[in-house]
Parts: sequence; structure tokens; C-alpha cells
Amino acid sequence: MGMADLGTPDVRRERLVRISDDIRGCRACVLREGTRQAVPGEGNPDAEILLIGEAPGQNEDLQGRPFVGASGQFLTEMLRQNGLRREDVFIANVVKHRPPNNRDPLPDEIEACASFLSHQIEAIDPLVIITLGRFSLAKFFPGEKISHIHGQPRKIGGRTVIPLYHPAAALHQGALRKVLEADFAKVPGIVDIARRAAGRTALPAGPAKADEPVQQAFGLLEIVADKAAGEGLESSTTVPAAPAPKPPRQLPLL
Repeated sequence: MGMADLGTPDVRRERLVRISDDIRGCRACVLREGTRQAVPGEGNPDAEILLIGEAPGQNEDLQGRPFVGASGQFLTEMLRQNGLRREDVFIANVVKHRPPNNRDPLPDEIEACASFLSHQIEAIDPLVIITLGRFSLAKFFPGEKISHIHGQPRKIGGRTVIPLYHPAAALHQGALRKVLEADFAKVPGIVDIARRAAGRTALPAGPAKADEPVQQAFGLLEIVADKAAGEGLESSTTVPAAPAPKPPRQLPLL
């Protein structure tokens, strides 16, 4: 995943349109058979936040849009509660066609879609990636368990990645709902920290309160950065030099 300059906003948008066209024409795995349409993803091509789920469900297959069923309504509400709008973020899935009967995507199906997702990440160039559930978790945190690392931001490939439970899991397991809501409440603060690291906003005049949830996240990122600087590591936790600030861009939705 690169942080390279992709040119003008129009170039970014055109690239995402081409990726979506390629997804709609893909026949690399069996998932295309029996579905109505592909679900490439949607949102602001210049989004600071990219959310990655698992796979389209029945409602998504009918509409060609991600997260439009019950879990999508819950996700939209969590965004709203934390001062974020769905149209400001970009939402995609690990696989782009609905698995039969909403079963889990198989390894070969995830692999068939992997390049599409990587190209979307490169085109959008998000500041923060939020993984929703264990399948998108596995792309960035192989071998990790979501129950152990949920809500803990890490630097991966020059981006801040936040692993969260999938909204559908929270809807089906009442105990997870409060966990997911509490983790999601950290997102605005973590995004602000990522902006500071990228030189996009000035540091506040005073220190953050120690009991704020995001302060824990900030401390984790500082520890990771210090470790990388001290050991010279080139790993998933290495924090590279911050890229040059990007100018504000306002684009319509795809």
C-alpha cells in the first residue's frame, strides 16, 4: 500500500470507477454465479476513513451497495453518534459478491478479490482504516484474534488501522454491542491523532486528559513509534515518515 501522489481528485475518482468496472466484470471465483450484482463499495473517494467489512448480504446484493441492511443501519448510526457522516467515509468489503446463503467467504474467494481491495486502498489513500470483523482483520492482522485486539489502533504500512467487531456480530450478541459502541467512540480521537502525525492539524495547547479513551490509543501509537525508532524495525508496527499534507478535496459520491 503506497502513499504516493495519485494526481488530481478527478484522477482518483476515475481510478475508483475503473476498479468498480473491473469488479463488476470479474469471473475469477464462483461467487459471481447466483448473485444479482457486484458490490464494489461506495463513498467519498477522498475519505480520510475507509471501513472494510466482510461480504455483501442479501440486501447489498439487491441494491449493489455495502452495508444497507440492519448492520448497515447500525453502522450508519454509530458514525452519526460520533460526528461522522456516511457520505464522508468510504465503505467496502473483503469480497465483492455475496457468498451463497451468506456463508463465510472462502480463502480462494478472498484471494480473488484481494487485488481489488488493495487498489481501492491505494486510490482512496485513507488516513485511517477500520476493519469490521475477522475477515478484514485477517488482511491486516494475520493470526490475531479480534477479541484480543479490538479497539487498539496500530500503524500498518504507514496508515492507522483500527480493528473492530462487525456490526452484525454486535446485533446478534448483545454483550458485544456496548463493546463495539465504546470502541467506535474512540474513532474521532484516533483520526485526530493520525491527522496530527500527518501534519494536517496543529497540536492542541494543552495535554489531553489521561482518562479519555483516545488517550490510551495515543499512548499506544507513541509506544509503537518509539520502539520503531529505537530498533530500526521494518515491520507491521513501523511508523514511517509522515507524508506531505493533502489539500482539502470535496467530491460527490460514487
